[in-house]
Amino acid sequence: MDKTRVLEERSVGQAMWRGALCRCPHCGQGKIFRAYLKVADQCDVCGEEFSHHRADDFPPYIAIMIVGHLLVGVMMHMDMVWHVNPMTYLLSMIPLAIILPLMMLPSIKGAIVGLQWATRMYGFGGQKD
Repeated sequence: MDKTRVLEERSVGQAMWRGALCRCPHCGQGKIFRAYLKVADQCDVCGEEFSHHRADDFPPYIAIMIVGHLLVGVMMHMDMVWHVNPMTYLLSMIPLAIILPLMMLPSIKGAIVGLQWATRMYGFGGQKD
């Protein structure tokens, strides 16, 4: 008896895109979050199990890297083009440094969960780790 089983092909790009849209990486219809950053236990449409995910600190790291590079670039440009008062940086960049990562986090976390689902990480493949 042959015990090998053929696993269905999972598109990494499609799963990450669906996750970035905060949708189920499997069906693309159900919601992946039950709250702001709380991943649902399962999809309400197809029943795909999400409790296996281990996104942990990776989404905030990515958000901070993106926002940090954007804001440093903007600050350098502003400093080269105009003479900028330091208070301008304080009043504009600090709120942006707080708001932008918070806006990005759900999409980034959804994409990471989609990546884990598509590559069958952490139990998404159906077997125990």
